[in-house]
Amino acid sequence: MEIEEGSNKSGIEIGLYTLGDICPDPHTGKTISTQQRMKEIIEAAKLAEDAGLDVFGIGEHHRLDYATSAPQVVLAAIAQITKRMRLTSATTVLSTVDPVRLFEDFATLDILSEGRAEIIAGRGAFVESFPLFGYELKDYDALFSEHMELFLKLNKNDRITWKGQFRPALKDAVIAPRPLQKALPIWVGVGGTPESAARAGRLGVGMAIVILDGDPIRFKPLVELYRKTGLDAGYAFEDLKVAVTGHGYFSKTSQQAKDEFYPYYLNYWEYVNRQRGMSFRLSREDFEQKTRPETALFVGSPQQIIEKILRQHELFGHQRFLVQMDIGGIPFKKVAESIEVLATEIAPAVRKAISKT
Repeated sequence: MEIEEGSNKSGIEIGLYTLGDICPDPHTGKTISTQQRMKEIIEAAKLAEDAGLDVFGIGEHHRLDYATSAPQVVLAAIAQITKRMRLTSATTVLSTVDPVRLFEDFATLDILSEGRAEIIAGRGAFVESFPLFGYELKDYDALFSEHMELFLKLNKNDRITWKGQFRPALKDAVIAPRPLQKALPIWVGVGGTPESAARAGRLGVGMAIVILDGDPIRFKPLVELYRKTGLDAGYAFEDLKVAVTGHGYFSKTSQQAKDEFYPYYLNYWEYVNRQRGMSFRLSREDFEQKTRPETALFVGSPQQIIEKILRQHELFGHQRFLVQMDIGGIPFKKVAESIEVLATEIAPAVRKAISKT
């Protein structure tokens, strides 16, 4: 049986994503185990579904300080305790994975989840997967292009003949299993380059833009380029979906949200930049500036976040909003509280406002 990709009558899907980072808690200095981190990710997904959120995403990193090197496996576990939420990678490092193996894994996930699997494909913030899986970093862009081309063909055909530069050729190869959906929804993660936005449009796939800082208005030309390129390539407007992703944390008051989140936000960026050989300093005053109404960091009270999401929706007309809140060693209890605020206070108001427009 084939089923069509699910739709959201409110006009916007709201959900969570995690990269599964494992950081010491800045208050206690303690670091939880990989096993505990995975348990908490699965529990967060269950809380999100029970509270009424629409999407849950898991990122891919091949490092000891991240818990999720195989998002499809963790998503399969989540699929068994959820019934409705869309389940997506966030992102899959497409340059360093065999597209055939990737398609089979996510088609299997789609069957196990009864048609809820998706992929956000990207090129990765870290590059450890290139030597790990035998790829050359100099082929960074060419690998992504070839793997995307092949994956899209696999998504349309149960038999394929194909030849490329990096992978052994396929001759009348059977591609099994087939997903329960007509095709696996695929998005491209875009960090801010026009080339990436135009490519997503030419391919007719969704575009997930990562906005972590600054005024999001600077991304409006990318969204316009994506849609224009997609329409010029012959795709329908409704096929050209946009997702906005970013960091966030929510509490009853703005002051409480900022007071609770700042130490973990600072800890996360200090830790990430240290892994890259870079220093990072962020004063509390700088953090306050990052949370202003016109910025992309979603930290504040429900009303502030509602207004911020709706402002971005006026800019982009996007169909999906995903937030990452479990960063920098923040305890699961605080994550759970923030999920509840998002699901019960923010999401209903945003859906209601957008459904009217």
